[in-house]
Amino acid sequence: MTQMATGRKVIITCAVTGAIHTPSMSEHLPVSPAEIAEAALGAAEAGAAIVHLHARDPEDGRPSQDPAHFEPILAQLKAHTDAVINITTGGSPHMTVQERMRPAAVFKPELASLNMGSMNFGLYPMLDRFKEFRHDWEREALEKSRDLVFKNTFADIEAILSIGAENGTRFEFECYDIAHLNNLAHFASRDLVQGPLFVQSVFGLLGGIGAHPEDLMHMRRTADRLLGDTYQWSILGAGRNQIPLATIGAAQGSHVRVGLEDSLWIGPGELAKTNADQVTRIRTVLEALNLEVATPDEAREILRLKGRDQVGF
Repeated sequence: MTQMATGRKVIITCAVTGAIHTPSMSEHLPVSPAEIAEAALGAAEAGAAIVHLHARDPEDGRPSQDPAHFEPILAQLKAHTDAVINITTGGSPHMTVQERMRPAAVFKPELASLNMGSMNFGLYPMLDRFKEFRHDWEREALEKSRDLVFKNTFADIEAILSIGAENGTRFEFECYDIAHLNNLAHFASRDLVQGPLFVQSVFGLLGGIGAHPEDLMHMRRTADRLLGDTYQWSILGAGRNQIPLATIGAAQGSHVRVGLEDSLWIGPGELAKTNADQVTRIRTVLEALNLEVATPDEAREILRLKGRDQVGF
């Protein structure tokens, strides 16, 4: 459990592109490897200790777990930043777990994301806001989410955990609902995960827990009860909930996550032009709360990561 303290170190994670939003939704969404690398470097320069990476097919912006699409991004980041690189194993709900595991298995990052349970994953309400799409796959993917279960079974989770056991990768445990915390506690009871557990509480996605402050507190109370002092807490609010929930969480002792994967916005009706803009916004909030922004090496120490010299890229 993260304790509140003036001057404590807060880790900012920035998720720069993801698989939720599609290229037609914002001209600022990074798509090509060069754009994704530039976005991640900008976020790191603005204060993100961790950059969370998805890749996309540069031809049409479709989410991709092809290691070939990650390789040029990782090369740029390894050469130009000491930020912690967090590679997704979530990929897209439309992928098999075998597809989703490939980049983390190949590149052996310090940190990888891991979704802690199966869930409905409803993105189709975005069809009410966005009407025109450049690529046929965009509308199709959103519509299919009406009848889509994002599969993360116990066997799937065990398979992904095996990557960590083999190459020293630790995990950002993405918990979209209370049941996911119980699942994490289950794996801890089997000694398949060890603290400090980096728990990313995710709020406001249709199919998961809501985005009311009471939902946030319910997640915290449950995590405290199940995980005690073995975890580091972080807050991810989707869409317009990004900065408000991160602010509440930080005031209550959490780390924070921002980025265009989770929200395209910087203010009401105003698209964020860069991921760095969102990092700068939450950094301003943290500093106003008299909290210190963790450096990459401080994040490594807090999360007990293996170090950037131990990765496979």
